[in-house]
Amino acid sequence: MTGQKPYFLTTAIDYVNNLPHIGTAYEKICADVLARFKRLEGGPVFFLMGNDEHSVNVKKEALARGLHPQAYCDRMAIQFREIWTKLGISCDCFIRTTDDCHAKAVTALFREIHRKGDIYLSRYSGLYCDSCEAFFREKELVEGKCPLHGTEPRRIEEDNYFFALSRYADRIEEHIRKGRILVLPEIRRNEILNIIRGGLEDISISRSSFDWGIPLPIEPNHVVYVWFDALINYISAAGYGWDQDRFNRTWPADLHIVGKDITRFHCIIWPAMLMSAGLEIPRLVFGHGFVYLKGEKMSKTLGNVVSPMELMNLFGPDALRYYLLRDTSFGKDGNFTYENFQERYNRDLANDLGNLLQRLVTMVHRYRQGILPPPHEETEADESLRKSCLGLYPAVRDFLNPLRGDIDFHLALTRIWDTIRLANQYIDHLAPWELFKQGDQDRLNTVIYYAAECLRMLGVVLSPFLPHTASALLRQLGEQEGPENLCLEALTQWGRLPAGSRVSTPIPLFPRIVESEGKPSASAPPTRSEDEPAAIEKTVSFEMFQSLELRAGRILDAERVPKTQKLLKLTVDTGQLRTLVAGIGKSYEPEDLKGRDVVVVTNLEPVRIRGILSEGMVLAAGSDDRVVLLGYAGPVEPGEKIR
Repeated sequence: MTGQKPYFLTTAIDYVNNLPHIGTAYEKICADVLARFKRLEGGPVFFLMGNDEHSVNVKKEALARGLHPQAYCDRMAIQFREIWTKLGISCDCFIRTTDDCHAKAVTALFREIHRKGDIYLSRYSGLYCDSCEAFFREKELVEGKCPLHGTEPRRIEEDNYFFALSRYADRIEEHIRKGRILVLPEIRRNEILNIIRGGLEDISISRSSFDWGIPLPIEPNHVVYVWFDALINYISAAGYGWDQDRFNRTWPADLHIVGKDITRFHCIIWPAMLMSAGLEIPRLVFGHGFVYLKGEKMSKTLGNVVSPMELMNLFGPDALRYYLLRDTSFGKDGNFTYENFQERYNRDLANDLGNLLQRLVTMVHRYRQGILPPPHEETEADESLRKSCLGLYPAVRDFLNPLRGDIDFHLALTRIWDTIRLANQYIDHLAPWELFKQGDQDRLNTVIYYAAECLRMLGVVLSPFLPHTASALLRQLGEQEGPENLCLEALTQWGRLPAGSRVSTPIPLFPRIVESEGKPSASAPPTRSEDEPAAIEKTVSFEMFQSLELRAGRILDAERVPKTQKLLKLTVDTGQLRTLVAGIGKSYEPEDLKGRDVVVVTNLEPVRIRGILSEGMVLAAGSDDRVVLLGYAGPVEPGEKIR
């Protein structure tokens, strides 16, 4: 970590009694976008995430699996980090509340608050929700039940150590009112002020009936209460209690991102703990909304979670990132449905962005042998596209600036997609295929270059939102992803893509989702001129026919696609192994196909059918009810080209 204070960004640490759902992933994705964007601007960033491992529910889950809690937490930490890595989450530190450095920080902070006289022993009786692992007052319940989980809390009575939270009520209220602690969005700020004005009570910070936790320094028979323990992770990762130089460089936190249900812990209890210890308070707390599943809050307790791994494995991590960022306003609640996910995927990702890149790369290969030409004189249409691209950074920067009063990922992406759609319209309007037929080489060069340079800038500005896609896009343009390409200058300067560079062959960024047996999704591809290279014409030229790649294939394995009669999933050797989905299940049994020689179209755009990526097509004749696979006779090896 450099001597300059980094932008210190945190998310809530997660209970490990179960794996993350997409509501949990949403918080991490949003924080990751901010961290990546700050890095793109050139400043140092310290992005913190982690796991909350000292809880009743974690111990229960561990014992149910026959494991010691520490062994269970170790396993879950590996799985959590694997999920976040696959999702492209770029955290700089992953803290666990069982880490030695965290135990040192908890002990040090507890001693400091105790020395201040803000910790005392008393008898506690209160209502406790096991799922929240939090205490509630009667007036906070809904019809006597936890407002989040709908379960009746149980009454707990035991001798506990208390933190004198009530002593800090006036100071916290003043800090929030005067903006020393920014609480966003405005609705969360008002909620917190109402809680404070309703009166704060001292809180229990130890448990004597539970042994999975950090022992109290002054009473080893007590462990630190999970919430008091968990909040301290923000300073333990920064170095408090074990590396004072690191702590001085890093603290305070610039932004805590947490769910709206735990905003009160971060805006009331946490600042009071820091004030008591004489430490600086965090600068901003943003309480985001929930992601619901068809109108119902996703919860491990309710058992209605959607796994991010399930969606990533089917559609890739960036499809999930895009949908959650684009379809939900960060400060409000969102609603996940598979129908909306598919519509966004096909329309925005496959049609708009994926189609734009494929059109451009195809034109460079068809008209300029894969070499990017230099531009010539700029026209009004070119200028409009260039200005739209140069306006991307200031617009996105403003939408991601919480000091405006909100963080608007969905509006930032809307602005980016305005440029994507303008670029597609630019190609439609200027019709490079017509310029080629007319022999207007200079104008054709300019249109191709401007579309390519627009895509380069789109790749850079999309890198915080869709990191995997941005890398693939830039590679197809001949750019190598690296610090020199993902930097502020790459977003504020036009013309950085060097003429004469070679672009790669087109590879679809987002194969379309197909709804069911051979039926396309409801979102149709955009209409193109039939002279455009990527178009499918009613008549096929000899040149286009030659572009089809037919190869000998051998079926190595076959199985039925679940819940269909018609579809079979085939593993085929065509010189390389590939998966195909074929509508031949009414005519063939899977076991009869193994070892069969077939003809395969190997350079079709991949599509997803029932969540399976199909990488080509086997040729067949006949009707839907009677299909005959086309084969060949003679000693032909898989992968040989059919002429």
